[in-house]
Amino acid sequence: MGYDLITMGRIGVDLYPLQTGVPLPQVTSFGKFLGGSASNVAVAAARLGRETAVITRTGDDPFGAYLHEALRGFGVDDRWVTPVPGLPTPVTFCEIFPPDDFPLYFYRQPKAPDLEIGVDELDLDAVREARIFWVTGTGLSEEPSRGATLAALAHRAKSGTTVFDLDWRPMFWKHPAGGDPAAVARPFYEEALRHTTVAVGNLDEVEVATGVREPRAAAQALLDAGVELAVVKQGPKGVLAVNREGETAEVPPLPVNVLNGLGAGDAFGGSLCHGLLAGWDLEKIMRHANAAGAIVASRLECSSAMPTPAEVEAAIEAGAVR
Repeated sequence: MGYDLITMGRIGVDLYPLQTGVPLPQVTSFGKFLGGSASNVAVAAARLGRETAVITRTGDDPFGAYLHEALRGFGVDDRWVTPVPGLPTPVTFCEIFPPDDFPLYFYRQPKAPDLEIGVDELDLDAVREARIFWVTGTGLSEEPSRGATLAALAHRAKSGTTVFDLDWRPMFWKHPAGGDPAAVARPFYEEALRHTTVAVGNLDEVEVATGVREPRAAAQALLDAGVELAVVKQGPKGVLAVNREGETAEVPPLPVNVLNGLGAGDAFGGSLCHGLLAGWDLEKIMRHANAAGAIVASRLECSSAMPTPAEVEAAIEAGAVR
């Protein structure tokens, strides 16, 4: 029996200020957390009771050892998390200016180990057998990760549910001086979409993938590109989901006092997978995912903030995160 969810992509150490509203040069204390979108999604789904694993790479260093310990502590299988000698485990800092300003500073030089995933790193049978397989846009940004991601998608051949998190990080894409990183990325996004059944992204991300920004038009463009379900996150306007059968759900966000908006999208993703696995209707999936994201936005950390089923249900029943 395969895993409920296998994710593939970014991992690192998040160092978050323990003081809010303070610029990074003046911050004096930090909390250390597991980070990286693909890893956080696996954690979020595990917190909801799913059997999950992540395919990624770390440095062969103490931070890499910490990430193995953290994954296991969250109940995520780390068998496909391997070290890359000579490359440091990435570290990410942020600043926290609630409610909507959370600058990120990525330290992924000279190269992030998670971009060194090669085809030979992959257990293609496990990828094919997983009930859900999740890949990210960042995984397409550089070789050999790009080739490995596309090979995994091609081998899976849309068996089960295959999710493409559009995950647009322009700073990770190499492009000619003065060039448009989105123009470089779009052909690879289009190739990935041909192999996926679900696409998830915010307005910037769907525009990179399709060239279209208006939510309903972008959702249709994603369906035309080959997916069966398009999920467009619209920020304060909530989330729009449209499937190939014509079913549509547009759900407003849950009211929340935002402490740190980072990680909310990963909680949304883990909950999305949980709802798809449970066979819920589209609106129920979106309400649950919105609530999971809102709970994490109300907390400082990301991975360790992922909610339990009882916490999500309480927030939905209350109509807000308290």
